[in-house]
Amino acid sequence: MDKTLTKKIVTAALAALLLGSVPAVASSAAAVPDFSTAEAGNPFVDGWYADPDVAVYDNKYWVFPTSSRVYDEQTYLDAFSSTDLVNWTKHPNVLTTATVSWARRAVWAPAPVQRNGKYYLYFGANDIQSNSELGGIGVAVADRPEGPYRDAIGKPLISQFVNGAQPIDQDVFIDTDGQAYMYYGGWGHANVVKLNEDMTSLGQFADGSTYKEITPANFTEGSQMFKRNGKYYFMWSEDGWTGPNYAVSYAISDSPTGPFTKISRVLSQDAAVARGSGHNSVLNVPGTDIWYIVYHRRPLSRTGANDRQIAYDRMTFNADGTIQPVTMRVKDNFDDNNAVGWTTHGGTWSARRGRYETGASFGGKSLLDTNFTNFVQDVDVIPRSATGDSGVVFRVTQASTGTDGYRGYYAGISGAGQVVLGKADNNWTPLASAPVTVRPNARHHLRVEAIGSSIKVYVGDMSTPKISVTDTSHPSGANGVRVFNTAAGFDNFAVAHR
Repeated sequence: MDKTLTKKIVTAALAALLLGSVPAVASSAAAVPDFSTAEAGNPFVDGWYADPDVAVYDNKYWVFPTSSRVYDEQTYLDAFSSTDLVNWTKHPNVLTTATVSWARRAVWAPAPVQRNGKYYLYFGANDIQSNSELGGIGVAVADRPEGPYRDAIGKPLISQFVNGAQPIDQDVFIDTDGQAYMYYGGWGHANVVKLNEDMTSLGQFADGSTYKEITPANFTEGSQMFKRNGKYYFMWSEDGWTGPNYAVSYAISDSPTGPFTKISRVLSQDAAVARGSGHNSVLNVPGTDIWYIVYHRRPLSRTGANDRQIAYDRMTFNADGTIQPVTMRVKDNFDDNNAVGWTTHGGTWSARRGRYETGASFGGKSLLDTNFTNFVQDVDVIPRSATGDSGVVFRVTQASTGTDGYRGYYAGISGAGQVVLGKADNNWTPLASAPVTVRPNARHHLRVEAIGSSIKVYVGDMSTPKISVTDTSHPSGANGVRVFNTAAGFDNFAVAHR
């Protein structure tokens, strides 16, 4: 097992190494998740969540997020587990304020780690604004990853502002020499402390100090540490968490305590996909150089401070160890048998057997909350009858229920043996059609490439478009799927910038 793994990928094997026993053999290579993004769709779980942190316990992936609600309702933490990064099981209320006598609200940013045969969960609580208030960073312990977690020491582990850092947003990292560190801070200041072997008390640095300030440029909050190829990567969030420009930056050091000099932003909002992307963690698939950034973001159509969802995308490194800017990709292969993130307008829709199915309707459609201008959109379409047509909608605005209840474009394949392209504005205007072979219950790959006024539609053959037109009616909008007078299945949906 790669001994450069961060605490985020502290596995049972690493725990065994620390305890001097022999690690278990990893699962087969075929089971290794090697994805470009959450292939079954972002957000990858349902509900409003933020500040996700991750761990790998016994070949199972765990995500521990903040429940994204008003502070007085943030009295509990849920967790999610998966063996494949596709299908997720919810574990509700792994920690609640009922088991932490001093915590009453604003339970934030859980940080999981395993050691000494126990599972630890570090958390912030009460959002203290001064040293005269009770609250800060606590630590809970459990016998199982899913809890229940109970307060380990009966008081905050860090309860004071030190070096100007609000005691929130902690991240715990166990180095390959066994030393545990905690990185934390808000209000524009970051500290690092050592954790003793018991994981419930603070140690000291060689100079006798307990707290070391490590604040990099433009630090706001959301500390994250991982190690790769002997280098220490410190990540943090910048700008306000309620705004669209929340983003993630990083630094690299030869030491776990820095210095940390900012290199660049690595994750920022994408006006076509989501805003407010930040407060991340990092997941390394054990025994590989496959890395993911797990983070929260805000849907384009939502403006509420707590309208946050958790997502993950691939994180890739350059040859010199720097991180390539992360692309928030839009894909859904429905292998998780849910349609989280999709909004329906008419018709009956369900995700099952790895596809997105709908019954026959006159114009039922389902949309993602996207706003692409220049893009390529792909999907596999499975018409269920020789009548009607089924396909994709794009550059959609003002969506509603009804046959032509939207403004935007539609490209579909018909059992009558043609591909059609048209536009809607609460009425229908055909733009072009072309003959194609369409068989009911067979899979047909449909692609739309829209760049400026140019719209090209491909069916089957991705080298030569069946339809090529120019139209300027609808410059940007949402992407999705639609049927007219037929049932259909959809699979392998994707949209990418062009």
